[in-house]
Amino acid sequence: MSFAGKNLKYLRKLRGWTQEEFANKLSIKRSLLGAYEEERAEPRLEVLELVSEIFKVSLDELFLKDLGDTRGSYIAKRRAQKMSSAPMDIQFVPVKAAAGYLAGFADPEFIDELNTFTLPMLAPGHYRAFEIVGDSMLPTPSGSVIVGEKIENLDAVKNSNTYIVVSRQEGIVYKRIMKSPKSKTKLTLVSDNPVYQPYQVEAADIVEVWQAQMILSRANQQQRWDVNQLASLVNNLQDQVTSLKKKMN
Repeated sequence: MSFAGKNLKYLRKLRGWTQEEFANKLSIKRSLLGAYEEERAEPRLEVLELVSEIFKVSLDELFLKDLGDTRGSYIAKRRAQKMSSAPMDIQFVPVKAAAGYLAGFADPEFIDELNTFTLPMLAPGHYRAFEIVGDSMLPTPSGSVIVGEKIENLDAVKNSNTYIVVSRQEGIVYKRIMKSPKSKTKLTLVSDNPVYQPYQVEAADIVEVWQAQMILSRANQQQRWDVNQLASLVNNLQDQVTSLKKKMN
């Protein structure tokens, strides 16, 4: 017997979300979520994987345990985890430490020397913060701090999401990742600022990937575009579209 549909309803209500809000987070239609919750349809695996990531529960728990059972361990375990665990220290890698980080990212002594801070709103996990510079990810301004959660396997990377990518050749960069179904040996890194062209990196060259969870920046630091910058962006986008059309033809 699968508890997946029942657990979706329980977890949604635990967060106080409407079906519409939860469906949007899962990128499905509200009617489909309703069918799952009423057990008229079995949730797809990719939906359950996303629920597992949001609520930090395993797929086995979603399928096999009634999380809403007051005799069960879910609420008790979450409360015990919250009560027993100390605030998570997030190591901060400023720009001046970026070069050293490439050599010392696997050295516990180097990591221990980094300054740390905590953010109480983060779910349990393994986090690190990186300062970024430059305008390649505008409107995220230069000097922002990206708090990322560690991704242990490149297979868990999701297309178009933003990540801190640490590689031997490119160093520490903040980009969107695009994976090609034709090749698992390369990843395409894409900037939010279209002035910067996408480029590829070898998967074997990547040593760490951190999925962006929060962006910390100074107040009143929002980037403003002037007319010349906007014109340059439009021209660049037109060139890219023309290039794509030529490749398709």
